[in-house]
Amino acid sequence: MSDHILSTLIEGFDPDKIQQEEYDKDWQEIIGARQNNTILQAYATGIEKTLDKECLIVQVGRVRGLIPIDFSGCEKLEQLRKLVGTKVAFKVLNYDRENNLFTASRKAALEHMANVTWSRVEEGQILMSVVRDVMPWGIKVDIGGVQVEIPIEEVDHGWIDDLYEKVKVGDHLRVKVTKLDKENKTIKVSAKQAKPSPWPECAKRYQEMSEYVGRVSGVREYGVFVNLEPGVDALCNHLKFEHVRKNDRVLMRVLKVDPQKEQIRGRIVRVL
Repeated sequence: MSDHILSTLIEGFDPDKIQQEEYDKDWQEIIGARQNNTILQAYATGIEKTLDKECLIVQVGRVRGLIPIDFSGCEKLEQLRKLVGTKVAFKVLNYDRENNLFTASRKAALEHMANVTWSRVEEGQILMSVVRDVMPWGIKVDIGGVQVEIPIEEVDHGWIDDLYEKVKVGDHLRVKVTKLDKENKTIKVSAKQAKPSPWPECAKRYQEMSEYVGRVSGVREYGVFVNLEPGVDALCNHLKFEHVRKNDRVLMRVLKVDPQKEQIRGRIVRVL
Protein backbone atom coordinates (compact mmCIF):
# COMPACT_ATOMS: atom_id res chain seq x y z
CA MET A 1 0.00 0.00 0.00
CA SER A 2 1.50 3.36 -1.01
CA ASP A 3 2.13 6.16 1.51
CA HIS A 4 -0.44 8.32 -0.32
CA ILE A 5 -3.23 5.72 -0.01
CA LEU A 6 -2.28 4.95 3.57
CA SER A 7 -2.42 8.64 4.51
CA THR A 8 -6.02 8.94 3.27
CA LEU A 9 -7.03 6.11 5.59
CA ILE A 10 -5.67 7.82 8.70
CA GLU A 11 -8.24 10.18 10.15
CA GLY A 12 -6.88 13.66 10.68
CA PHE A 13 -3.60 13.02 8.85
CA ASP A 14 -2.26 16.28 7.41
CA PRO A 15 1.12 16.02 5.57
CA ASP A 16 1.56 19.80 5.51
CA LYS A 17 1.04 19.98 9.25
CA ILE A 18 3.63 17.23 9.83
CA GLN A 19 6.17 19.05 7.67
CA GLN A 20 5.50 22.32 9.49
CA GLU A 21 5.97 20.60 12.85
CA GLU A 22 9.29 19.16 11.71
CA TYR A 23 10.34 22.56 10.37
CA ASP A 24 9.41 24.19 13.69
CA LYS A 25 11.40 21.51 15.53
CA ASP A 26 14.49 22.31 13.44
CA TRP A 27 14.18 25.99 14.28
CA GLN A 28 13.60 25.22 17.93
CA GLU A 29 16.93 23.34 17.98
CA ILE A 30 18.75 26.23 16.27
CA ILE A 31 17.25 29.00 18.42
CA GLY A 32 17.78 26.96 21.58
CA ALA A 33 21.45 26.46 20.71
CA ARG A 34 21.85 30.22 20.18
CA GLN A 35 20.15 31.14 23.45
CA ASN A 36 22.06 28.57 25.50
CA ASN A 37 25.39 28.94 23.71
CA THR A 38 25.53 25.20 23.05
CA ILE A 39 27.19 23.25 20.23
CA LEU A 40 25.37 21.66 17.31
CA GLN A 41 26.69 19.15 14.80
CA ALA A 42 25.66 18.70 11.18
CA TYR A 43 27.06 17.50 7.88
CA ALA A 44 28.77 20.04 5.65
CA THR A 45 27.05 19.77 2.27
CA GLY A 46 28.90 22.32 0.14
CA ILE A 47 30.57 25.72 -0.22
CA GLU A 48 28.99 28.99 -1.36
CA LYS A 49 30.43 32.45 -1.85
CA THR A 50 28.44 35.08 0.05
CA LEU A 51 29.49 38.72 0.44
CA ASP A 52 32.82 37.86 -1.26
CA LYS A 53 33.62 35.18 1.30
CA GLU A 54 33.56 31.41 0.96
CA CYS A 55 31.09 29.84 3.37
CA LEU A 56 30.68 26.23 4.41
CA ILE A 57 27.06 25.06 4.10
CA VAL A 58 25.56 22.99 6.91
CA GLN A 59 22.04 21.63 7.06
CA VAL A 60 19.99 21.27 10.26
CA GLY A 61 16.93 19.42 9.04
CA ARG A 62 15.29 21.79 6.55
CA VAL A 63 17.23 24.86 7.65
CA ARG A 64 20.44 25.98 5.92
CA GLY A 65 23.39 27.39 7.81
CA LEU A 66 26.46 29.26 6.62
CA ILE A 67 29.88 29.16 8.27
CA PRO A 68 32.11 31.91 6.80
CA ILE A 69 35.71 30.82 6.24
CA ASP A 70 36.82 33.36 8.90
CA PHE A 71 34.74 31.42 11.44
CA SER A 72 35.53 27.93 10.15
CA GLY A 73 38.91 27.33 11.75
CA CYS A 74 40.40 27.04 8.24
CA GLU A 75 42.86 29.44 6.69
CA LYS A 76 42.58 28.30 3.06
CA LEU A 77 39.80 27.23 0.73
CA GLU A 78 41.53 23.87 0.26
CA GLN A 79 41.16 23.18 3.99
CA LEU A 80 37.50 24.22 3.88
CA ARG A 81 36.86 21.79 1.02
CA LYS A 82 38.16 18.90 3.11
CA LEU A 83 35.30 19.48 5.58
CA VAL A 84 32.62 18.94 2.93
CA GLY A 85 30.94 15.58 3.44
CA THR A 86 31.99 15.34 7.09
CA LYS A 87 30.10 16.17 10.27
CA VAL A 88 31.22 19.49 11.77
CA ALA A 89 30.54 21.16 15.11
CA PHE A 90 29.46 24.79 15.33
CA LYS A 91 27.82 27.46 17.44
CA VAL A 92 24.93 29.52 16.07
CA LEU A 93 25.84 33.21 15.76
CA ASN A 94 22.55 34.62 14.46
CA TYR A 95 19.53 33.53 12.50
CA ASP A 96 16.96 34.77 9.99
CA ARG A 97 13.86 32.62 10.17
CA GLU A 98 12.09 34.58 7.45
CA ASN A 99 14.80 33.60 4.96
CA ASN A 100 15.30 30.14 6.48
CA LEU A 101 18.97 30.81 7.21
CA PHE A 102 21.42 31.01 10.08
CA THR A 103 25.12 31.78 10.41
CA ALA A 104 27.46 29.85 12.66
CA SER A 105 31.04 29.57 13.90
CA ARG A 106 32.96 26.30 13.84
CA LYS A 107 35.93 28.10 15.37
CA ALA A 108 33.94 29.01 18.50
CA ALA A 109 32.77 25.41 18.86
CA LEU A 110 36.32 24.08 18.53
CA GLU A 111 37.59 26.51 21.18
CA HIS A 112 34.79 25.46 23.56
CA MET A 113 35.49 21.77 22.95
CA ALA A 114 39.25 22.26 23.31
CA ASN A 115 38.85 23.86 26.75
CA VAL A 116 36.82 20.85 27.89
CA THR A 117 39.34 18.42 26.39
CA TRP A 118 42.34 20.08 28.07
CA SER A 119 40.60 19.89 31.43
CA ARG A 120 39.94 16.15 31.12
CA VAL A 121 42.73 14.61 29.04
CA GLU A 122 45.40 12.52 30.79
CA GLU A 123 48.64 10.92 29.61
CA GLY A 124 48.18 7.28 28.61
CA GLN A 125 44.50 7.80 27.83
CA ILE A 126 42.91 6.25 24.73
CA LEU A 127 40.77 8.79 22.86
CA MET A 128 38.75 8.92 19.67
CA SER A 129 39.93 11.32 16.98
CA VAL A 130 38.79 12.44 13.53
CA VAL A 131 41.24 12.73 10.62
CA ARG A 132 41.18 16.31 9.30
CA ASP A 133 44.12 16.23 6.89
CA VAL A 134 46.40 13.67 5.24
CA MET A 135 49.93 14.55 4.15
CA PRO A 136 52.81 12.41 2.79
CA TRP A 137 54.64 12.62 6.14
CA GLY A 138 51.72 12.30 8.56
CA ILE A 139 48.13 13.12 9.42
CA LYS A 140 46.34 15.85 11.34
CA VAL A 141 43.59 14.74 13.70
CA ASP A 142 40.99 16.51 15.81
CA ILE A 143 40.59 15.36 19.41
CA GLY A 144 37.68 17.21 20.96
CA GLY A 145 38.66 20.50 19.31
CA VAL A 146 42.42 20.02 19.79
CA GLN A 147 44.39 19.69 16.54
CA VAL A 148 47.30 17.23 16.69
CA GLU A 149 49.73 16.01 14.03
CA ILE A 150 50.71 12.33 13.99
CA PRO A 151 53.91 11.43 12.09
CA ILE A 152 53.65 8.57 9.60
CA GLU A 153 55.65 6.20 11.82
CA GLU A 154 53.02 6.55 14.56
CA VAL A 155 49.98 5.91 12.37
CA ASP A 156 50.19 2.09 12.27
CA HIS A 157 52.47 -0.89 12.76
CA GLY A 158 54.61 -1.97 9.84
CA TRP A 159 55.67 -0.14 6.70
CA ILE A 160 53.29 2.48 5.31
CA ASP A 161 54.10 3.20 1.68
CA ASP A 162 51.31 5.69 1.00
CA LEU A 163 49.30 7.38 3.74
CA TYR A 164 46.61 8.37 1.24
CA GLU A 165 45.84 4.66 0.81
CA LYS A 166 45.82 4.07 4.57
CA VAL A 167 43.55 6.83 5.92
CA LYS A 168 41.10 9.38 4.58
CA VAL A 169 39.78 12.71 5.82
CA GLY A 170 36.80 12.04 8.08
CA ASP A 171 38.05 8.64 9.29
CA HIS A 172 37.76 7.95 13.01
CA LEU A 173 40.95 6.75 14.73
CA ARG A 174 41.63 5.62 18.27
CA VAL A 175 44.77 7.34 19.58
CA LYS A 176 46.85 7.06 22.73
CA VAL A 177 48.16 10.14 24.53
CA THR A 178 51.93 9.60 24.75
CA LYS A 179 53.04 13.01 26.03
CA LEU A 180 51.08 15.82 27.67
CA ASP A 181 51.84 19.30 28.95
CA LYS A 182 48.61 20.97 30.04
CA GLU A 183 50.32 24.17 31.15
CA ASN A 184 51.76 24.84 27.69
CA LYS A 185 48.92 23.01 25.93
CA THR A 186 51.10 20.61 23.99
CA ILE A 187 50.15 17.01 23.33
CA LYS A 188 51.52 14.05 21.39
CA VAL A 189 49.41 11.07 20.39
CA SER A 190 49.95 7.79 18.57
CA ALA A 191 47.41 5.78 16.61
CA LYS A 192 49.89 2.89 16.43
CA GLN A 193 50.19 2.58 20.19
CA ALA A 194 46.40 2.44 20.51
CA LYS A 195 46.43 -0.84 18.51
CA PRO A 196 47.71 -4.28 19.54
CA SER A 197 51.29 -4.82 18.34
CA PRO A 198 52.18 -7.98 16.39
CA TRP A 199 55.56 -7.87 18.18
CA PRO A 200 57.18 -9.79 19.82
CA GLU A 201 54.72 -12.64 19.19
CA CYS A 202 55.25 -12.57 15.41
CA ALA A 203 58.97 -13.32 15.87
CA LYS A 204 58.03 -16.91 16.71
CA ARG A 205 56.42 -17.36 13.31
CA TYR A 206 59.49 -16.55 11.20
CA GLN A 207 62.68 -18.58 11.49
CA GLU A 208 66.00 -17.31 10.19
CA MET A 209 67.11 -18.90 6.89
CA SER A 210 63.55 -20.12 6.25
CA GLU A 211 61.44 -18.93 3.31
CA TYR A 212 57.95 -17.41 3.33
CA VAL A 213 55.48 -15.95 0.86
CA GLY A 214 54.87 -12.21 1.13
CA ARG A 215 53.65 -9.25 -0.88
CA VAL A 216 55.72 -6.22 -1.85
CA SER A 217 54.40 -3.28 0.18
CA GLY A 218 56.88 -0.65 -0.98
CA VAL A 219 59.88 -0.07 -3.23
CA ARG A 220 62.55 2.46 -2.27
CA GLU A 221 66.07 3.24 -3.45
CA TYR A 222 67.56 1.55 -0.40
CA GLY A 223 65.45 -1.61 -0.59
CA VAL A 224 62.16 -3.44 -0.97
CA PHE A 225 59.58 -3.88 1.80
CA VAL A 226 57.76 -7.20 1.88
CA ASN A 227 54.63 -7.58 3.98
CA LEU A 228 54.38 -10.94 5.74
CA GLU A 229 51.27 -10.24 7.85
CA PRO A 230 49.39 -7.14 9.05
CA GLY A 231 51.89 -4.84 10.74
CA VAL A 232 54.96 -6.97 9.87
CA ASP A 233 57.18 -5.92 6.94
CA ALA A 234 60.65 -7.19 6.10
CA LEU A 235 63.29 -5.03 4.40
CA CYS A 236 65.10 -6.76 1.52
CA ASN A 237 67.78 -5.78 -0.98
CA HIS A 238 66.81 -5.20 -4.61
CA LEU A 239 67.07 -8.17 -6.96
CA LYS A 240 70.12 -7.97 -9.23
CA PHE A 241 68.50 -8.91 -12.51
CA GLU A 242 64.81 -8.27 -11.96
CA HIS A 243 62.66 -5.35 -10.84
CA VAL A 244 59.80 -5.94 -8.43
CA ARG A 245 56.73 -3.75 -8.14
CA LYS A 246 54.34 -2.93 -5.36
CA ASN A 247 51.78 -5.73 -4.73
CA ASP A 248 53.97 -8.40 -6.38
CA ARG A 249 53.83 -11.76 -4.57
CA VAL A 250 57.32 -12.97 -3.73
CA LEU A 251 59.12 -15.77 -1.95
CA MET A 252 61.39 -14.28 0.69
CA ARG A 253 64.14 -15.78 2.81
CA VAL A 254 64.41 -14.45 6.35
CA LEU A 255 68.00 -13.51 7.19
CA LYS A 256 67.57 -11.87 10.61
CA VAL A 257 64.76 -11.33 13.10
CA ASP A 258 65.25 -8.63 15.75
CA PRO A 259 62.31 -8.53 18.22
CA GLN A 260 63.82 -5.64 20.19
CA LYS A 261 64.03 -3.36 17.15
CA GLU A 262 60.88 -4.95 15.70
CA GLN A 263 62.69 -5.57 12.42
CA ILE A 264 63.07 -8.39 9.93
CA ARG A 265 65.78 -8.40 7.25
CA GLY A 266 65.41 -10.71 4.29
CA ARG A 267 66.25 -11.55 0.69
CA ILE A 268 63.79 -12.02 -2.12
CA VAL A 269 64.32 -15.46 -3.65
CA ARG A 270 61.96 -15.04 -6.60
CA VAL A 271 58.79 -13.34 -7.81
CA LEU A 272 55.78 -15.66 -7.78
